[in-house]
Amino acid sequence: MATYPISVLGFGDNVVDKYEHIKTMYPGGNAVNFAVFAKKLGVERSAYMGIFGSDAEAEHVITSLEEEGVELMRCQQVVGVNGAARVTVDETGDRIFLGSNEGGIRGDMRYVIDRFAAEYVRGFDLVHSGNYCFTERELPKIKEAGVPISFDFSDDSTDEYFEQIAPFVTYSFMSMGDAPIEDIKAKLEWIKGLGPEIVCASRGSKGSIAYDGENFYEQGIKPVAPEDLKDAMAAGDSLLTAFLVTYLAKKKAGEAGPDAIRACLDFAAGFAADTCKIEGSWGHAKVYA
Repeated sequence: MATYPISVLGFGDNVVDKYEHIKTMYPGGNAVNFAVFAKKLGVERSAYMGIFGSDAEAEHVITSLEEEGVELMRCQQVVGVNGAARVTVDETGDRIFLGSNEGGIRGDMRYVIDRFAAEYVRGFDLVHSGNYCFTERELPKIKEAGVPISFDFSDDSTDEYFEQIAPFVTYSFMSMGDAPIEDIKAKLEWIKGLGPEIVCASRGSKGSIAYDGENFYEQGIKPVAPEDLKDAMAAGDSLLTAFLVTYLAKKKAGEAGPDAIRACLDFAAGFAADTCKIEGSWGHAKVYA
């Protein structure tokens, strides 16, 4: 029996993160990470929908997702290079991106939601996507299908981008790092005014803050002992996934509201801390030449 009786779909990016200092690659990508973390949390159904290349990197991501039990039936695989990012990690465990191939073949084409894919999407309680997923023009179709959308904006998302995308989004996430709390609250209020139900900003070591139009909810991090810290890669993805999974389950049970938001943020902080104890986003290391 599922821990959380909900169905979720990650739609968009998949990559391998190549850690150059150890010549080891790990599967990742915001949409993929969401699907895997949701599965690990115990949702009833977790799927990923996107485009894979045809190289060894793509095969590693596909095999890893299959091993994690993520549904892949609506994915596409085409001839070309898979998305890949070059990464290293500093002494604190924080990831440092050195560059990427801009999604590989996925950046050269788009996943189009046709009438059949739309019917598939309707089978989920939530679709998650993000700023680097190349899914922007498909979001209106998902909204029209009646499925809530969560979206992970980037710290370099422009105001114009927010204005274009946020009206289709139910749950909005972004990173604001060391920005002053007053600036974060003002940004959250502005984004909330564009349409989302709940908006949340992660603040690195300072935790996170969410806003529902009435209240701000500040959540601190759950410290990780230095000897347990492996890699902060995907900490933000695990945070938003844990919040969404638990909040959606509470909402389905009629328990949404301020207390639910606080409880879910607290749980999400703990889940994100546990993610920092894992190498890569969710393991599955593979040495490359």
